[in-house]
Amino acid sequence: CIPGYKTTMKIIKEGTSTEKVEVRNNVTVHATGVVVETGKKFWSTKDPGQEPFQYQAGVGDVITGWDQGCLGMALGEERLLVIPAEEGYGAKGFPAWGIPAGGTLEFTLECLDIKEGSKGYCVIS
Repeated sequence: CIPGYKTTMKIIKEGTSTEKVEVRNNVTVHATGVVVETGKKFWSTKDPGQEPFQYQAGVGDVITGWDQGCLGMALGEERLLVIPAEEGYGAKGFPAWGIPAGGTLEFTLECLDIKEGSKGYCVIS
């Protein structure tokens, strides 16, 4: 479990480094997303023509369950996140990707790179 969240996580493969994802790190991952209710894969960076995904950790660049579920992940680690709708795409889902309203998601993530991120403040307008 992730304290304060409904998203759950399971380590599939231990990491190869003591370096871990922290808030504001720039992170590169392989990611595969599946809708639990249908078993349908909706996205994978491992599919032909796709590339690893980059984002800034812990600042809301991705859905909440992913954002919080990757914190503490070690370089080289693979983890499975099960993300309920309220920490994913919510009551509306994401129909363009085949994610239904209230859909639960499973993401298999592999941490490929961690770089120190900005120490500045986010300004939300």
